[in-house]
Amino acid sequence: MNPSFSLCVYCGSRPGAEPRFIEVARQVGRWIGEHGGQLVYGGGNNGTMGALADAALAAGARVVGVIPQSMVQREWAKRDCTELHVVDNMHQRKSMMAERADAFLALPGGIGTFEEFFEVWTWRVLDFHRKPVGLLDLDGYYQGLLQFLQHSVRRGFMNDWQIDMLTVGSDPDALLAKLAQAADPRPADVSRI
Repeated sequence: MNPSFSLCVYCGSRPGAEPRFIEVARQVGRWIGEHGGQLVYGGGNNGTMGALADAALAAGARVVGVIPQSMVQREWAKRDCTELHVVDNMHQRKSMMAERADAFLALPGGIGTFEEFFEVWTWRVLDFHRKPVGLLDLDGYYQGLLQFLQHSVRRGFMNDWQIDMLTVGSDPDALLAKLAQAADPRPADVSRI
């Protein structure tokens, strides 16, 4: 694994209904720190986002938060990030996160997680970057989505090769290792995004 591996993680600003969501966010943060990596995330201090960042920092990782100005008060931006970038809008946020990452991972989350995950996967399909995109299907959280994606393939709106661009797993450590191994350390060509 590249010792400067930088992972962009999308996850919730809420804790979710089960303690396991917070536990796994912490596990992912610890893994990043224990492997000498860097976390890039949305800069929030609440929910699984806050748990992820706290665990990464405690494990020695660099933590890069990127948050729009309008969300600083609402999400109570995590001020103790190694770097906290306050940007003007969501487009700048997502572009900066993509630029700073070697791979992407979506943990269980809500509408914001879904939107960021689908956008970075779309960029991969369009060859705007060649970085791995992972989906952590924790306790079957994304099974309905994965079934729907196969439905879309059957109905002719997607192809299997698009699905194959995703790295899906239910074991956080195994999935993180796959993403780190597949990571392309070259920066995203954000001029094409």
